[in-house]
Amino acid sequence: MHLDRTHKKLDARKVTLELCEEVYVFCERLPPEERYGLGSQMRRAAVSVPSNISEGAARGTTKELCHYLTVAQASLAGLDT
Repeated sequence: MHLDRTHKKLDARKVTLELCEEVYVFCERLPPEERYGLGSQMRRAAVSVPSNISEGAARGTTKELCHYLTVAQASLAGLDT
């Protein structure tokens, strides 16, 4: 099945872009010794979420969208940790 939607219209993508902004702000408040280690890892995990949502939507099939949503969910779990 081909999906007829653009990634820019997905609510999940919009919400996770806001999450990215919040993570970046949070990382600025980390102690200097954690900004490049932990902060970098947190920023990469956060950016991965909307990126995977967008990529899955762009693939055009429900199966691929579900796969990329699962990857996005795993990145959220990593960020939560």
